Amino acid sequence: MPEIVGIKFAANGKSYYFDPKGQQLEQGDGAIVETVRGVEYGVVAIANMQVDDSEIKGTLKPVIRKATPQDDMRAKENVELAAKAMDVCAAKIAKHGLKMKLVGAEYTFDRNKVIFSFTADGRVDFRELVKDVASVMHTRIELRQIYERDDIRMRGAMGMCGRPCCCIQFLDDFEKVTVKMAKNQNLSLNPAKVSGMCGKLMCCLKYENEYYAETIKLMPKHGARVKTADGEGKVDDIDMLRRRIRVAIETDDGVTKTYYGLGEFEVIGGGKQPPRAKEREVEENDAPDDADSIE
Repeated sequence: MPEIVGIKFAANGKSYYFDPKGQQLEQGDGAIVETVRGVEYGVVAIANMQVDDSEIKGTLKPVIRKATPQDDMRAKENVELAAKAMDVCAAKIAKHGLKMKLVGAEYTFDRNKVIFSFTADGRVDFRELVKDVASVMHTRIELRQIYERDDIRMRGAMGMCGRPCCCIQFLDDFEKVTVKMAKNQNLSLNPAKVSGMCGKLMCCLKYENEYYAETIKLMPKHGARVKTADGEGKVDDIDMLRRRIRVAIETDDGVTKTYYGLGEFEVIGGGKQPPRAKEREVEENDAPDDADSIE
């Protein structure tokens, strides 16, 4: 089994595997590594460990050395230089009248190149911009167009839950999130309620989707006719978290509305029949106890 160390190049970025080349590195150590962009400074997120061959894709790049105090100082200086490079590039973008939003700048460790990240609604012809910026900074310039989610990850933001966005805290990769996930959870499809700070569907819609996707198969549709111990009625509310439905039953005294769990009703006219009491007991134990409803 190959030995690896995991290196991060940004506090909230993804960890990449590198070959330690016999060096012992601890979490939090600085490290100088070889990447496709050249020599880079990173921080050890995963100390030396062995992984299965299946987790390795291609040939691992080597760790050149554990960072020295001089390397740490140079990395700090690079951050300060990158801030100045942002000002230069922003001024040139305004001068050329380009419709793009500058998000970040980063020097490679050896300062042979500055990488600018930006967002834009479409393609941007920035060839003249590159020449103009390079003439001022006297180094190689690379402009990289990123997506809105990457923008939020780099700059930071608070989600509607009141906590830092998931992509900033712990998500290494953005997984596919679909409108169907919101539908499974019986959420309003109002973009303001299901979109994150990046304007895309919230990543957290995926976290509980497996539960909702399974539960929705067990529940009748809104408006379906069902038979209960109290008589026949129509489904007028579905409680996905507690796996129960509310049935409106017409009586001589008017309409009564009562909740029934799985196994306590039967769909009239065919359709999917929820599991009986034994299965219902297991499923209700899986549902949260303190949840009231979904808004």
